[in-house]
Amino acid sequence: MATKKDGKIWTAGMDNAFTGQTLTSLELINETSNNTTLPVLPEVWVLKIGGQSIMDRGRAAVFPILEELIAAKDTGIQFILGTGGGTRARHVYAQALDLNMPTGMLAKLGAGIPVQNARMLQMLTAKHGGIMCYDDDFEKLPLYLRTGCMPIMSGMPPNEFWEKSARIGRIPPNRTDAGVYLMGEFLGAKGVIYIKDEDGLYTDDPKKDPNAKFIPEISAEQLIANQQDDLVVERVVLEYMQRARHMKEIRIINGTKKGNITAALSGENIGTRIYSETNQ
Repeated sequence: MATKKDGKIWTAGMDNAFTGQTLTSLELINETSNNTTLPVLPEVWVLKIGGQSIMDRGRAAVFPILEELIAAKDTGIQFILGTGGGTRARHVYAQALDLNMPTGMLAKLGAGIPVQNARMLQMLTAKHGGIMCYDDDFEKLPLYLRTGCMPIMSGMPPNEFWEKSARIGRIPPNRTDAGVYLMGEFLGAKGVIYIKDEDGLYTDDPKKDPNAKFIPEISAEQLIANQQDDLVVERVVLEYMQRARHMKEIRIINGTKKGNITAALSGENIGTRIYSETNQ
């Protein structure tokens, strides 16, 4: 029965810990901060195929990777595949910046490219169960996986016009690395693996600096503190890892080396492991 409480319409029985709170109360936030969260799909891997590193290389890079992924699926390994944007996304960012577009517009434009890559991968794997999964289909992921499908998605988070402004510049900070990571965190997935064309993280871009040194393992906290000019993963992912409840580490591997994907999905320590030292 609806009544009035403090001048507001109220339904009997609705009183709870949040009654009368503004949801900005630090005391309330601290009281609810230790709640554990449900791992939705804890046995499922979340993978990302790089746009510039893999997709832009075409058939020579893409086909062997898909063959390895299909073989892994056929052994019963479950995964969701996200895609990057690559050079075409960088082109549209450059155009939009030249036209003085705001960050939200860059995010909207950039979101279209990974979808194109995902659609191509879906067609290439259709006869093996590849299925396109859009944002509105997200709740259908368990069905797709249970029926033996290979869900393929854009890695871009659906912020678009609502993308947060970057601390520096106007390039959207939440791009496909962040979208894939956040999906893994929400799902409480088995792990998040970024499939690139380098063995992992280096002290600099090895394509530009031949003296760059390979880093097999490092904490997100240390990586941020190092202020390294170029990284193999979006910086915002390192920030998210420090307040994650499930996904406290990620792995970056070289997908152009045959067997690396299979090894990573089997739990082998290859590539670069980035982990968070922060406890929630």
